[in-house]
Amino acid sequence: MVFCYVHVACQAERNGDDGARERQRRGHMAARPQPTARRIGLGHELRQLRKNADLTIEQAVVDMPFDESTLQRVEAGWKSFRQAGHLRDLLGRYGIDDEDEIDRLLEMQRDSASREWWTGVGTTNLMSGMQRFLGVESAAREIRLYHPTIVPGLLQTERYAQAVHDLSKPIDETTTEFVNKSVNLRMKRREAITRDGDPQKVWAVLYEPALRYRVGDAEVMREQYHELAKLAVRENVTFQVLPQAGNGYVAFHDVNIMILGEGLPTTVETDTAWFTVAVSDKPRDVGRFSRMFDAMVAEARPPSDTPKFLNQLAREIAE
Repeated sequence: MVFCYVHVACQAERNGDDGARERQRRGHMAARPQPTARRIGLGHELRQLRKNADLTIEQAVVDMPFDESTLQRVEAGWKSFRQAGHLRDLLGRYGIDDEDEIDRLLEMQRDSASREWWTGVGTTNLMSGMQRFLGVESAAREIRLYHPTIVPGLLQTERYAQAVHDLSKPIDETTTEFVNKSVNLRMKRREAITRDGDPQKVWAVLYEPALRYRVGDAEVMREQYHELAKLAVRENVTFQVLPQAGNGYVAFHDVNIMILGEGLPTTVETDTAWFTVAVSDKPRDVGRFSRMFDAMVAEARPPSDTPKFLNQLAREIAE
């Protein structure tokens, strides 16, 4: 990815292209580690330092200004310490006295406490677990997706997303404000796939019945098919269609695998029937979701067939 940045910068300098320089700047900004990634990374380092010190969580918090629950959540990347002094105290307990190392971990602590990109979009009243999911997703280098009934949310057009929410609104008894915020947030999430400079990689298994399930009118569906076909030819995107005619494995719930890289744990997510978002980085859960995805990939058509199939669906859709 360094080559991409250098190439854009050189073109900007030679051509005086302010637009190219702006795209480069946005690319660097988009690629910066997100607070959730910082929290996860710091938590994993602290857990390893605790183990190196041969301490249990209970032993680590003795006479500390925080309790076991707080340290558990910090190690899991769910929260940050309220004060830098708490982290210093803990590092002292673990025998860390190198000032450069302490400063590095304190900087991670400061970064992890900064605002996420989506804070200003409006996350009030979103599903339980959604904020955690958004933070992990924004930090992911690659996302693997599947949904059994509709186009995965991250890949939806604005009108398709609106139509999906309109269908479920009377069932879930959601407000118009909730729907508008959810659609707006979904559109902002999509920008990571098409941003300049280190775009997010996406590998999706598109189930044929889900693609054919009509959401909204014919124009909404055609627009969605065309958008998927356009995304499918990007270098950072891989789409495979899982045909309806087949007897291979099909997952009965959505699958979302977020690969963070840089030593951070792969994390999985699925929506639940209780209007919540379940997020886990437990190896057992990650392994199960990975096996589910791999099994469907094995039965899916090759990526090269996808644009043609999507364009065919766009032609077939009736008014």
